[in-house]
Amino acid sequence: MGVSALRKFVSWMMVILCPLSLAAADAGSAVLHSEGGVWVNGFEISGSTVVFPGDLVETKPGFVANLDAEGSSVVIQPESVVKFQDTFLSLEHGSVSVGTSTSMSVHVSCIKVEPVSSERTQYDVADVSGTMQVAAKKGDVNLTEGGVLQKTNAQSTSPISSVVHEGQQASRVVSTACGAAPRPGSVGNGLNTKWLEIGGGIAGGVIVICILICKGHGPSSVSPSDP
Repeated sequence: MGVSALRKFVSWMMVILCPLSLAAADAGSAVLHSEGGVWVNGFEISGSTVVFPGDLVETKPGFVANLDAEGSSVVIQPESVVKFQDTFLSLEHGSVSVGTSTSMSVHVSCIKVEPVSSERTQYDVADVSGTMQVAAKKGDVNLTEGGVLQKTNAQSTSPISSVVHEGQQASRVVSTACGAAPRPGSVGNGLNTKWLEIGGGIAGGVIVICILICKGHGPSSVSPSDP
């Protein structure tokens, strides 16, 4: 009877969990494996967890994370920041090693790295100190600069493409390819809006204090003989 009850329990758990796993697959999720030193959306995780499009993964020094998606496997190297976006990765800093048969691509600002064919392709992408480096380990990858990925330079709308063949490497200076990003809070002549507001508040306070002082000393400056 105990074995029968256990079988029934396992069967019901499979009925419940299978639809959930199918729903996760439809949502474009992936499984992240780590042995510590890995953060997802600001929270440290260990073991395995499911990540969804838009989740931010960060690895600390000396730690790596392994990402398994449908048809793709990714090693996120130490000291890297990566945003998972289902069919592609947005590399904000660090490096990743990608093996894919579903054409998973890597984006660095306005630069896109993707396999040339749908065959199994392995490549590395690194973005350190503003220079992006690509190494094609197995198969060729296409390097596209600008185009629809361009965000910082509206004048550059025509994409520039080149192929990095198997066994070759290529590098790009991100600021040159994508344009320099505007400084946060800059307006017109480059003054920060926050400091303008603070300066305006200080000036207003000085004016109010001056008015109060002037009113306080006003009567004493009038001669008693005056009507």
